[in-house]
Amino acid sequence: MLATELKTGAIFKEDGHPWQVEKYEHVKTARGGANVKVKARNLLTDQVLEKRYQSTAKVEDAEVLRKNIQYLYQDNGFHFMDPDTFEQFKIPEKAVGEKSKFFKEGELVQVMFFEGKPVSVDLPLTMIFEIAETPPGYKGNTVSNVFKDATLINGTKVKVPSFAKKGDKIKINTSTGEYVSKA
Repeated sequence: MLATELKTGAIFKEDGHPWQVEKYEHVKTARGGANVKVKARNLLTDQVLEKRYQSTAKVEDAEVLRKNIQYLYQDNGFHFMDPDTFEQFKIPEKAVGEKSKFFKEGELVQVMFFEGKPVSVDLPLTMIFEIAETPPGYKGNTVSNVFKDATLINGTKVKVPSFAKKGDKIKINTSTGEYVSKA
């Protein structure tokens, strides 16, 4: 594929490793040709690099299989099960990163496989969680952008509006970790 097709989230192969584009920028200089500048993460080593390509350059498309897999538990890594074959496997903590804060036991997540090995986990953009603990809202504190700390049922700490209380179900953006709305 052409380097100009490397949009955010695209996966390409370079030096035998799969890379996922985290940030894409098309740069046009006055006299020179256009360049593509990407910030990409190696899905095997978790290394992040900035790469530049001529806009006419070609990059190799990575063959990545995406499959819905059930999250089981964490024990020296994250354990998952394929709901079709009941095969269980483990993904190292460094391959999952910050996304693990939003794992719920028994929940389906999308796992990317490269050459038969699990390399990354994708979560839905928003997920619904129950608030396990939060201080009460204070009377008169009705400004719409006042936030307080809350702990979700899975132990993750987030900021929620002052009207949220223990037991409420809320929608969280999994890429930013921010409150979206009541569920």
